[in-house]
Amino acid sequence: MRSRYRIHEPDAAHFITSTIIEWLPVFTTGACCDILIRSFEHCRQHKGLRLHAWVILDNHFHAVVSGPELADTIRDFKRFTARMLLGQLQAEGREWLLNQLAYFRAAHRKGTAEHQVWQEGVHPQAIPSDEIMEQKLTYLHNNPVKRGLVASPEHWRYSSAHEWLPGAIPVLSCDPWR
Repeated sequence: MRSRYRIHEPDAAHFITSTIIEWLPVFTTGACCDILIRSFEHCRQHKGLRLHAWVILDNHFHAVVSGPELADTIRDFKRFTARMLLGQLQAEGREWLLNQLAYFRAAHRKGTAEHQVWQEGVHPQAIPSDEIMEQKLTYLHNNPVKRGLVASPEHWRYSSAHEWLPGAIPVLSCDPWR
């Protein structure tokens, strides 16, 4: 990752945020959200990623993650999902969005991919205590509520907030923290 934000405590859980370039609304269809869900699950099964909490909104996601070689896993996750999302956007006929992803590609990326999906970095914040974990969970799960998308965190489909509801079947289960 080309960012001043680095994972300095590789064994700790980290709160991360990954944003679509220029905050463009990529995750407005279930198919695009499902690309992230499947990719998180792949990283759990094949790269040792532990996913403790997550939420996907229209132009970014937040997650609390841990695991071996976390920076490499996140880099690979973003690279893979970018390719898959571009294919899905093309299949959905969202040419206007593909044009924007090409237009806003960072200048230093000229000569590489035609489009840029993700902003660089994930702004990792180590979670050293239960108190900080609770703060991050509250922020993460309340994000759709603060944006006026739902009345209660557990009503947002693409979130781990409803995992703790009795009888709920989560879209993607979380790993225990600690």
